[in-house]
Amino acid sequence: MAKDVDLEFLRQEYFHLQSTVESFDEKALTIKAWSVTLSMVGIGAAFTAKLPLLLLLSAGASLLFWIVEGSWKTFQQANYFRLRKIENYMQGKATIEEDFSVPYITHAWSLGWREVRLSKVMSWPHVFLPHAIVVMTGITLWIINSFVRIVPL
Repeated sequence: MAKDVDLEFLRQEYFHLQSTVESFDEKALTIKAWSVTLSMVGIGAAFTAKLPLLLLLSAGASLLFWIVEGSWKTFQQANYFRLRKIENYMQGKATIEEDFSVPYITHAWSLGWREVRLSKVMSWPHVFLPHAIVVMTGITLWIINSFVRIVPL
């Protein structure tokens, strides 16, 4: 028995999800901006305040921003699960499944989120940059400072 699907409502759901996915990118850029600003100010402050520990704190702050951005991207990626189902249906590549209904955003997001792994997302270049560079810079400067005083006391 075939289900009836309200195509107009499905189209609205699709464009709503597409808009939601795009809005995540704007927020990801804000996360990157805060990460770089805060962490680089911390590295600079380590030299001006003569506190080498700030190098590690800055690296840690950037690592936390990296995790936040990775989490944010997993939330974004979870929406693609439903977007792909709608696209396949609208292109005639898929038939109506028993669990296909309109609207279905929340349940589909939950299914999609279970498929996305934070560790995988954090390894994507557009996610780990610039956070990984700042983390490595802070740790490297702290290690160098342990052997050769680059942060004056």
